[in-house]
Amino acid sequence: KHKTTAVNGILLGRVNPQNDSVVEITDSVPLFHSNLALLPSLEIALIMIEEHYGSKGLGIVGYFHANERFDDAELGIVAKNIGDHICRYFPQAAIFLLDNKKLEALPMGKDQSPVMQLYIRDASKNWKLAGPDGGSRLVIKEPAANAVLSDYISSEKWQDVVDFDDHLDDIKK
Repeated sequence: KHKTTAVNGILLGRVNPQNDSVVEITDSVPLFHSNLALLPSLEIALIMIEEHYGSKGLGIVGYFHANERFDDAELGIVAKNIGDHICRYFPQAAIFLLDNKKLEALPMGKDQSPVMQLYIRDASKNWKLAGPDGGSRLVIKEPAANAVLSDYISSEKWQDVVDFDDHLDDIKK
């Protein structure tokens, strides 16, 4: 929807009740497509998300980010800072970074590898790309995620996605 800007959002979920070393990501909330690092808007959005989803037993467990430039596959400072903020309240938090090149190839069936790169914090509190096993705390059910993304792209359902920026522009959204 916002192809020429960076976009971001919050990952929602909970710790698995049977295995507290497993974090289940069950939903997401798109945040911004402009001024990603604008602190007042971010703070308001996080408070509203906590209030709304906390009553449903979900919490903020991570962050997702898509860079503005097609060829940029680096986890930038804004993503790291927001991830660090989330880690203060949820130490097992993760960051997903969209690989724009893999997303573009997805509808053509050229590449079925994960379109999201998983980052977790290491012992020295630096964000590191998780290994192929997805780290010990998170598992990406990638075939299902790729199928959902392909459907959204082919059916243009992405046009209906409303982020917090859109909501601030028109409160009816």
